Amino acid sequence: MLVLATLGAPERRRLLSKSKRDAPAEPPPTPVATGRATVIDVGAPFDDPAAARSWLTRAGEPELEAGLAVLNRGLHAFRLVTADPYLYPVGRRGALVARVGFGAGEEVADGLWTEARELSADPRRHPRAKVLQPQARLAAVLGGRERALACEELALRARLDLEHDRDREAALQVLVALDAALAELQADRTAEVLGERLSELRSQRERVAAAAQTALAGPLSEDERETVAFVLGRIEAALRARAVASA
Repeated sequence: MLVLATLGAPERRRLLSKSKRDAPAEPPPTPVATGRATVIDVGAPFDDPAAARSWLTRAGEPELEAGLAVLNRGLHAFRLVTADPYLYPVGRRGALVARVGFGAGEEVADGLWTEARELSADPRRHPRAKVLQPQARLAAVLGGRERALACEELALRARLDLEHDRDREAALQVLVALDAALAELQADRTAEVLGERLSELRSQRERVAAAAQTALAGPLSEDERETVAFVLGRIEAALRARAVASA
């Protein structure tokens, strides 16, 4: 069961330094609306509080990931029925607060708990080089020194579909992404560096086209899904190689 609620919260503001307190007063902050999604597993209720507490000690990111999958299926359906192209899935990093817990039906329906605990985001830090590389490329793209490719956006859309079990959509997206990648990368200044990767992608075109043709009529087979996932990974690898060669 998925329960959605819209909440209102005042914007947090830093304290002003003494020198700024004499400046003209700003208007009061406008409340910032936030949303709360509660995913309730009603399929296997706990036998007693002890069993619930035992589960809570073990629960963590896998349970949160499963909850996000339920939420994103609901958001995808809402996106389709409202024809809103700006509504996208929620990722782990997009959650302001993430909790797992248990409670009685009337509690959890209102976002309350008998007991719960907050999950902290992954604290691991990336090496400085990996952090700076996207920033440098972003500056190059915004400054017009590097051209953004259509196949990059198409590959991102395909990855999103694949990770949310929309295999048919992913197959169709990967076919278009592949054709765009072959055309754009062949004409790119890094084409010589990407020669072997382009040859590999060309060799997969027929298999991807067959999967896309299946997708027009119905679900993919397991082999076709693996083909789509494999080729998408190779497109992404070629784009990474291009980014390195362009640096």
